[in-house]
Amino acid sequence: MTVTILPLTDHFVAEVGDVDLAQPLSGEDLAAVKAAFWKYAVLVFPGQQLDQEGHLAFASHFGPLEAGTGIGREGKAPRIDQKLADISNLGPDGQLIDPASRVALYQKGNRLWHTDASFRHVPALCSLLYANTVVPLGGQTEFADQRAAYDALPPETQAELATLVAEHSIFNSRERVGMLEFNPEEQERLPPVPQAMVRTIPESGRRTLYVAAHAGRVLGMEKAAGRALIDRLIDHVTQRQFTYLHRWRVGDLVMWDNRCTLHRGREFDGQRWVRDMQRATVLDRANSCEQENLPIPA
Repeated sequence: MTVTILPLTDHFVAEVGDVDLAQPLSGEDLAAVKAAFWKYAVLVFPGQQLDQEGHLAFASHFGPLEAGTGIGREGKAPRIDQKLADISNLGPDGQLIDPASRVALYQKGNRLWHTDASFRHVPALCSLLYANTVVPLGGQTEFADQRAAYDALPPETQAELATLVAEHSIFNSRERVGMLEFNPEEQERLPPVPQAMVRTIPESGRRTLYVAAHAGRVLGMEKAAGRALIDRLIDHVTQRQFTYLHRWRVGDLVMWDNRCTLHRGREFDGQRWVRDMQRATVLDRANSCEQENLPIPA
């Protein structure tokens, strides 16, 4: 049986059925999944039974994998394969983490609208999040379509944004949630990077905004004015008509295109319930400014 694609809207989010991601995909099925991904930007694969090896194997079809930042879990043995990000409220011992801990504060930043790894010089192409354990209340993930949001802008605004470059840093988003202390090694390892504010998705040719909570200023603009512009654009992108809320089920694998979507995790009671997920993140081919042939302002 061939893969079934069931769109949730004409152009954003689709469910994928009749596929077992724990098994090698045929060339035809993989091509169908990729074609759907380039079109809908968010794909939901329900009812999967993936171990860590199978998760990584499927993700590798889309490119090289990114390593996590390691912030907040220093000196601790990883609970899962280090090529996967531990998206859980569990420590290495399998117990609930202290809500006052550094890792809990760091994870709080995931509740802001962001796109994964835009704070790296070569950002993320896509992320694939798999649910091992879900919570009965809260803990959903929201997605926003930056392509549709770009299309809805007036042409003169699109033209004004076309050559703008923003500076992204993991420290910008964490500052927004009150995490202010980072050691010199972290600051040196994760310096601010430039990213285009508008980019083109090669597989579809669609233009898209590229903003996120990691963006702190617009190069060439006064800092407060640039931050205000970033915030206005995030508010625009995350209007209800551009968003989708995913309510997790055990065995769901959801993948999204970081180049043209925003996402955020919703709050849940992390001292009452376990939420255990693992994420593979695939790197893009180059910095967004390089892909758009944009000069980086001084």
